[in-house]
Amino acid sequence: MDIIGCIVLYNNKKEIVEEAIKSFLNSDLNLTLYLIDNSPNNYLSCLKNDERIIYIFNPSNPGFGAAHNIAILKSIEEKSKYHLVLNPDIYFEKGEIEKMFYFLEDNKDFGQLMPKILSPDNSIQYLCKKNPTFFDLFARRFLPKSIQAFYKKRMDSYQYKNYDYDNIIYDVPYFSGCFMLFRTSSLEKIKGFDEKIFMYIEDADITRRMLQEFRTIYFPKAQVYHHYEKGSYKSFRLMIYNIQGAIIYFNKWGWF
Repeated sequence: MDIIGCIVLYNNKKEIVEEAIKSFLNSDLNLTLYLIDNSPNNYLSCLKNDERIIYIFNPSNPGFGAAHNIAILKSIEEKSKYHLVLNPDIYFEKGEIEKMFYFLEDNKDFGQLMPKILSPDNSIQYLCKKNPTFFDLFARRFLPKSIQAFYKKRMDSYQYKNYDYDNIIYDVPYFSGCFMLFRTSSLEKIKGFDEKIFMYIEDADITRRMLQEFRTIYFPKAQVYHHYEKGSYKSFRLMIYNIQGAIIYFNKWGWF
């Protein structure tokens, strides 16, 4: 098996998920896609319309990382070469996944890769980040834009805006969880996602642990599109999950 991918679902718009599924499966590589559905009902089960799709209804909803770990364990058991963590709001053209696959085949020291990620209007999403500090997360989420402007240099540095996103960036410590391509053997070594984090910042934690053992790479020669809705900015419940995840993260890695 070349790549096992996984999309975790929760009451998503069917049309958006279909676009992500089509993008992933539109390849000549040997692929399997897990749909782990954390929704309270299984109305999205209709998305299992290809023999390469495995649908798992998971209404207990253990969280983003815990749901992805179900598929990660399958990747390890089936000895897939790579495992892809894929958001349901991602889409990309045929051939992009092959660019990433063959790069990693030729560069065995990298355990994790993130491609260039664009908004639907083709603007860049600055999703390479430094290890977060409490101030970085608090300022980005809660400070008014007028006050954030005083910390623009720091904020730009945090998001690698002082780098050229058209060029490869090596050993990035924090990649967005919207698209994370892992070498499966590397994932096995670091034991997947921390299931104590329900959702949000689990991507910072897993990339940081990956970089302790293997190299990471931002690879702009491949690109994908991301709708990027920033759910925690619109929902009080999701904001609470964000805060809870940050507390677990900083208790693990240190607050200062």
